[in-house]
Parts: sequence; C-alpha cells; structure tokens
Amino acid sequence: RSKRAIEDHFDTAYELETELESAGKQALLDLVRSVQPADMLCSYVRQPRALGLGHAVLCAEHLVGHEPFAVLLADDLMTGPAGGPGVLRQMVDVFARTGGSVLAVQEVPLEQVHRYGIVAGNALPDGLTDVQQMVEKPSAAQAPSRLAVAGRYVLTPGVFDRIRQGGRGAGGEIQLTDAIASLLKEESVFAYEYEGVRYDCGSKLGYLKASVEFALRHPEVSTEFAAYLKSRSLT
Repeated sequence: RSKRAIEDHFDTAYELETELESAGKQALLDLVRSVQPADMLCSYVRQPRALGLGHAVLCAEHLVGHEPFAVLLADDLMTGPAGGPGVLRQMVDVFARTGGSVLAVQEVPLEQVHRYGIVAGNALPDGLTDVQQMVEKPSAAQAPSRLAVAGRYVLTPGVFDRIRQGGRGAGGEIQLTDAIASLLKEESVFAYEYEGVRYDCGSKLGYLKASVEFALRHPEVSTEFAAYLKSRSLT
C-alpha cells in the first residue's frame, strides 16, 4: 500500500509543469508531458497480500477481461538488440504467429535453475520451444532443462481459471508457473529465447550493471560518463 512511485510517476505534476511553463523551459516541459503518451490509460490494482505472482496476476483479471495480455516483472529490465525490436515486441509478434501463450526464456547455469521456473519441450525454429513441461524452482537434479523463464509473458485469458483452480506451490505461494503448467493440458504454450539482454535489477549487482549500461547509451551523459569510467583505477 505504500508503493506509490509508479502511480505518481505517470500522474500529472501540475506544480512542476506550471513552474517549467512560467520559466519558459519548453524542452523540459515537453519531456515531463511525454512520460504518459496521450493514447495510454494507466489503471492500478493493489495486491492485498503477498501471495505470489499468480495471485498478483489474478488481481488484475477485471481489467484484462477476455483479452490476451502481457506481464512484465519490473525487476527484470530487458532491452532488445541495438536498432531492433524490444523483447516484448518480439514476443507479441510470436504470439501473433502462433496464437499460444509466449514465455521469454534464457539458458542459465545448472547451479542457478533453483531460482527460476524451468521449461522443457520440443525445439522449433526461430528460438521457439513448444513447451511440454514447466517446473517452479527445481533442484539441479530435478530440472528438465536449463531454459529459465525471464520476466516477460504474453498470456491468454485462460490462465486466470488455472490460477483460481490451483493451490499454493513453491514457497507457499500461488505460482504463475503452476497455472501455466496446468494450461498446457488445454492450450499450446511457447518458450521464446529472445534477442536482447536481461538485467536482474532485483539484485544489487544487476541494478548497478543496468545503471552503467544505460548511462553509456544516454545521449546527454554517455560521453562524459564513459570518460569518467576510463579515468577510474579498477586495480
């Protein structure tokens, strides 16, 4: 209930806009007003208890209705290849071709499989796998593969019923992975090895890496920041 940063970020900042307008700072004013595009409507739903990702997704069912939808986990910052489409854009294109739910995946070391939902299935062209099995946070000995689900999903609305019907899984939480695994009995689900890079901003190191990488791409600060990094002694 105290996490209002995203809601406030996309809200209209009347005081700030008035100050910039009166100071004649049009470029900054345009930047502030571009944060929320005119064709975008933001709605917010609270998850009253921390009962897992599956439960969080179910809390938004009334907004989604009977439409396919995307889930983006904010602590996974993902960027597509330079000059290419973003990861979610790639996944939406895959969904348009296949008609089945799409999970972003990446191969992880065996010693890390216990941190992820792991998928296995039949390999297809273009980085796709027709998923036949999903396991939430398996041990290295029980993992059916090293393909780990990253923080992007494009799902059909059928997953909502599966979340409702399922019980609590790993960690005593309502797991989205378990609901998708149940969905496999009725619908096709595809794992997609996306083009791009994932930064695990849920970890301190991942957050620092993302900050450095995006600073080096920023048109305002990249040159000076790169020079600063080169000036630092890393020995």
